[in-house]
Amino acid sequence: MGGRLQGKSAVITGAGSGIGRATALLFARNGARLVIGDKADSVHETAKLIRDEGGEVNAIQMNAGKEEDVKNLVQTARLSYGGLDIAYANAGISGGLTGLFEHSVEDWQQILQVNLVGPFLLVKHAAQEIMKKGSGSIICTASVAGIRSGAGCPAYSASKAGVINLVQTAAQQLSGTGVRVNAICPGLIETGMTERAFVYAREKGVEEKIGRLNPLRRAGQPEEIAFTALFLASDESSYVNGQAIAVDGGLSSSHPVTRQETGKTAA
Repeated sequence: MGGRLQGKSAVITGAGSGIGRATALLFARNGARLVIGDKADSVHETAKLIRDEGGEVNAIQMNAGKEEDVKNLVQTARLSYGGLDIAYANAGISGGLTGLFEHSVEDWQQILQVNLVGPFLLVKHAAQEIMKKGSGSIICTASVAGIRSGAGCPAYSASKAGVINLVQTAAQQLSGTGVRVNAICPGLIETGMTERAFVYAREKGVEEKIGRLNPLRRAGQPEEIAFTALFLASDESSYVNGQAIAVDGGLSSSHPVTRQETGKTAA
């Protein structure tokens, strides 16, 4: 394998399915040597797919919100590949559609532990290893839900807003090290996290309504997020730092409006 990440090593959390799996496969196809982690044993299926294509990968079942597990992920990259160039904190949980008054403190703690503490831990430990190389990239999965309300439950939205601020703060804290830190803010993407909504729409025969609120009027696929991650991981984004990039079909480009048909004007 060869490509835009040739000779680089990368760690990815949440690589057992969805965006994490799509990114791991794309990174491997572009020459990266990987250490991938996920709480689910499907991370080993992702590793097999990579090896079947000739890629180099270590797979670890882990808890992305547990510091010892994150340290082990980074250490495995160092021991296996002599260092680390790229880290992608992608693991996350949704929290469902729970309302403000239905959320418990335990719900918030669990969601924040995975979605916000997890990225903090990977930034903390990966940055120290990447700094030894003199430059590199850290990427975090945030969400359009972290930009403004309306795209997730309160705890999930707050956690993703925290991720956006985390990458901004970390980029400043790592000033002069050559380590870049950026976030991707996906819109509605068809993954395991959103599967129930897609299955329901298909069963009801209203699949065409999925994603209709964005200007492209469709949902996204994990590979479309993976290509953004590849850009941020590569040297092509060498001047991109501290940013939260929305990949959402244009959903976050506007406040909610009543859609007008083409050729018609508002009353």
